[in-house]
Amino acid sequence: MGDSPLGDEPLDILLKSTRDLLRPEELVREATRDIVKDEIRRHLEKTLKENPAIAKAMREAVRALLEARAAEYAALVRVGACTARLGLAAAPPELRRQLTREAIELLGEGLGQIVEKTL
Repeated sequence: MGDSPLGDEPLDILLKSTRDLLRPEELVREATRDIVKDEIRRHLEKTLKENPAIAKAMREAVRALLEARAAEYAALVRVGACTARLGLAAAPPELRRQLTREAIELLGEGLGQIVEKTL
């Protein structure tokens, strides 16, 4: 047995981990944090309702941020595609053919999975 009053048996380990999860100070801290966040959220929502111009500006700013993120991701995909093309162009012909076949198979599988998930 170890130094703890609980043994090393599976049930003892389970009890110890459950007790650690249910430490009251952690629960109180997390609950208090959630309450504070909810109060701040309510105050901000009230402020936005009282100030339509600020609410509109916030919606436009969030929309612009989402568009910028989408553009960033699209650019990253383009860079990745260019990098793949560069790598294929620099590879010896037989390796290029093999990599091209594998890429086509991989893309086909990925598209198949996407179609299955959307149906």
